[in-house]
Amino acid sequence: MKKELTIDMLAAVKRPDRYTGGEFGSIVKKDAEVRMALAFPDVYEVGMSYLGFKILYHLVNKMDGIAAERVYAPWVDMEKLMRERGVVLTTLETKQALSELDAVGFTLQYELSYTNILNMLDLGGVTVRKAERRDDEPLVLVGGPCVFNPEPLADFIDLALIGDGEEALPEVLEALRQWKEEGRPGGRKGFLHRAQQIPGIYVPEFYEPEYNGDGTLARMKVTDPAAPVCVEKRVVADLNKVDFPTAPVVPFGEIVHDRIMLEMFRGCSRGCRFCHAGMVYRPVRERRPEVLREVAHRQVDNTGYDEISLVSLSTADYSCLPCFLDTMIADFRSRDVSVSLPSLRIDAFSVDIAKKVQVVRKSGLTFAPEAGSQRMRDIINKGVTEEDLMNAVSGAFENGWSKVKLYFMIGLPGETDEDVLAIARLARKVQWKYKEITGHGGCQVTVSTASFVPKPYTAFQWVPQDTLDEIRRKQRLLIEALRVKNITFQYHDSQTSIMEGVFARGDRRLGKALYLAWKAGESFDGWGDQFRYDRWQQALQEAGVDPDFYNHRLRGETERFPWEHLQPGVSRAFLAREYARAKEQMLTKDCRQGKCNGCGVCQKLGVPVVDYSGHAYDASAEPKFVPAAERTASVRKALRAAAAAAGYDLLAPAVAQVAAATAYKAAGTSAAEGVAE
Repeated sequence: MKKELTIDMLAAVKRPDRYTGGEFGSIVKKDAEVRMALAFPDVYEVGMSYLGFKILYHLVNKMDGIAAERVYAPWVDMEKLMRERGVVLTTLETKQALSELDAVGFTLQYELSYTNILNMLDLGGVTVRKAERRDDEPLVLVGGPCVFNPEPLADFIDLALIGDGEEALPEVLEALRQWKEEGRPGGRKGFLHRAQQIPGIYVPEFYEPEYNGDGTLARMKVTDPAAPVCVEKRVVADLNKVDFPTAPVVPFGEIVHDRIMLEMFRGCSRGCRFCHAGMVYRPVRERRPEVLREVAHRQVDNTGYDEISLVSLSTADYSCLPCFLDTMIADFRSRDVSVSLPSLRIDAFSVDIAKKVQVVRKSGLTFAPEAGSQRMRDIINKGVTEEDLMNAVSGAFENGWSKVKLYFMIGLPGETDEDVLAIARLARKVQWKYKEITGHGGCQVTVSTASFVPKPYTAFQWVPQDTLDEIRRKQRLLIEALRVKNITFQYHDSQTSIMEGVFARGDRRLGKALYLAWKAGESFDGWGDQFRYDRWQQALQEAGVDPDFYNHRLRGETERFPWEHLQPGVSRAFLAREYARAKEQMLTKDCRQGKCNGCGVCQKLGVPVVDYSGHAYDASAEPKFVPAAERTASVRKALRAAAAAAGYDLLAPAVAQVAAATAYKAAGTSAAEGVAE
């Protein structure tokens, strides 16, 4: 098959910059002994925003003789051309087909990206079904948050990395290199036997599900004597000891999160009962403020970005945030670099933070009450009150804000119509508060609702999901209740929520349906204009799978789940207690604010919570890395200026954009002169 995309192909698609490669900061290792693709099952601008890949790309490429390259799902316009002309999917760095690599690693961020995994393998010349794959084909591995239930993908993957990848992935690749050097003993299965000895690695081939007569799981039979009964997740105990990328790849065009992303800590101890990430990423492990500051300086100097986003599951919970935030703003204000937080807690402290972070450039505020009534907020353990929200928005309005976005969920366990309509009442109260404070109307409120999807390893893993008809009925209630001036109502597609629910708590029997849906043309299911619910219904029917079995029944207290042989450390007993407390509308306090709640993570994994609340942070000290005066304050702007000077517009479509990319690459060497390695 052909490997090279031609100029006329690039000219015919919407975003040719997705496919050119050669971006500033990309790493090419032509003589690597082991070569893997970090494969993101969505378009370039989404995948390039994913921090996890930036970290792994940096760490793997630091290894001698091992290379990590990038590949993203081609959009439908490019895929059509590739299939018509027999062009194979290749990496951006060395233009190697996926079939020529040693490994292809996908991240599982979202259940509705699974058809894209099959599609990318097929486009890259890799046999889609694992059982039919030859020994000389690449290993297919997966990681990411959805990996805590990879069973629907078991027919297509060789191994799964459970938990943090910073230490585990290099170990897998080093084992792969040794296996190659030894002449590939035992073939493909020989390596899988070797890989399963690495902590945190799950090989589905060595496990076989057995089912009861009612369709529930009886047991997960271990078919290989060396395979562990349970695979415990890998945890990086000290994030300060693993390298964080200081010179990430800078894209030619805009991406979804087109800014520096600085991970302050990993994990969350808030204990929201619906939140999958909050459970599987425990325990909380913070980075030292000194480390974060140094990385921020390096990244700004090496990329030219003018915004630093402080990211974590709950960024405002960083123990050193007030002092650290002041330091960061002071460091970068003179360079016109802003510091942002993706979302804010609902308390007065949040408004004070917002005033600080929006000094450079001001935007609207976003809060996530999650539920409209106090009853529902107590059920989900949100730990905030209506008074908290009113105090937060009052502070915002008193300081000049007039735009607020509120995030909610509908379909939560125990929800009534009164609870749904409470969302509309809360939004109107926010408007009234604005008028009360300012004396006039005009407050713009955006209400955004997602449909609740029960996830593994949460207190709600037992509960049924709302049916399609019920979700739509509740959406209609809100549509009518929110016909109010200056209130915008947004809601997620109900059909995609149903399919997300099927795969979130699904098992291996879904593999056939996934394959049939992909063969019927399904891909980019997370994109509303590409998703076809009727195709999925047909595929499920042909596979003999009943979606209601996965979505709309209450699980028994003792039912065994398809994911329980993969352990994040949170005990089933703790989740059951939280489920019982939810039904009683009882709150469970954050363990970082009081006593241990007995989730089991710290004890099970031997990794304690790490924060720096008592840390003596000297904000007046100079960062270890001080940018040299002669270095440009904005490498990215300089590169784009160089392309413009050559007569090309990076925002122009088709051929002009391809030419701009070429000029951009050529300009890179001189424009970036002096940038720190």
